[in-house]
Amino acid sequence: MIGFIGGSGIYEALPLNDTREEDVTTPYGDPSAPVTVGEFADTGTEVAFLPRHGENHEYNPTNAPYRANIYALKQLGVERILSSNAVGSLREDLPPRTLLVPDQAFDRTRSRPYTFFDEGMVVHMGFAEPYCPHMAEHLVESADEATEDGAVDGGTYVCIEGPQFSTRAESEFFRAQGWDVIGMTTIPEAKLAREAEICYATITGVTDWDVWKTDAEVSLGEVLDNAAANETAIKQVVEQAIRTLPEDRDCDCGSALAGTINTPSEAIPEETKSRVDLLAGEYLD
Repeated sequence: MIGFIGGSGIYEALPLNDTREEDVTTPYGDPSAPVTVGEFADTGTEVAFLPRHGENHEYNPTNAPYRANIYALKQLGVERILSSNAVGSLREDLPPRTLLVPDQAFDRTRSRPYTFFDEGMVVHMGFAEPYCPHMAEHLVESADEATEDGAVDGGTYVCIEGPQFSTRAESEFFRAQGWDVIGMTTIPEAKLAREAEICYATITGVTDWDVWKTDAEVSLGEVLDNAAANETAIKQVVEQAIRTLPEDRDCDCGSALAGTINTPSEAIPEETKSRVDLLAGEYLD
């Protein structure tokens, strides 16, 4: 089963058959919506879809239930997650309606749960490569095959707290660092997917120039218009990526927890062990 996290408009355009809704409960609360599962076209591949912000966009970037979302997909058997994000551009050569597959992230958030492992358990997860390289490469190849302009290969996604857009000073600072796109949702999603040993990569669609470009003020209307235009291209990329995804995982994501648990098993509270059993049980036996 392949997971997809994004906007409802993209899901509704995917060729899913025999769809059903899975009401999943997790130790971290309810996911943002029931998980919609369906067979992708005639491939026999099941896709599990979650709208990140809820069915009616009721969760802002800070209070989206990231842990419940990732846990729910893990519970359903998902091993690989494709994601889509609307982002602003920090580069003159990345105009709105450009697609980009990032290979790096910079975390500027401050009010979100970043880990599954707390309350008497310490895990130091490697995160030098925040996106699964195998999945990211596959998304770029899929974009080249499915769309006329393809997707920019690599770049740094700086993730801010939101829900407000940047100040001009912040936007100019981010540009000065050489970062490429700015958004509000890849963190902690990517961190939690790694802790859950799920491959994770995202395709971003540029919706605006952020606020550094003085002749192009960012607004919700502009973002929504360009996001809608990007949906067609992103849907084409996601569809191609699912259809051609190799059967085997050619990466280390599936064993990411190995050697990262710093608390002796006997010192971890039983309640915590029970909560993380799905994620780390094999390492705590």
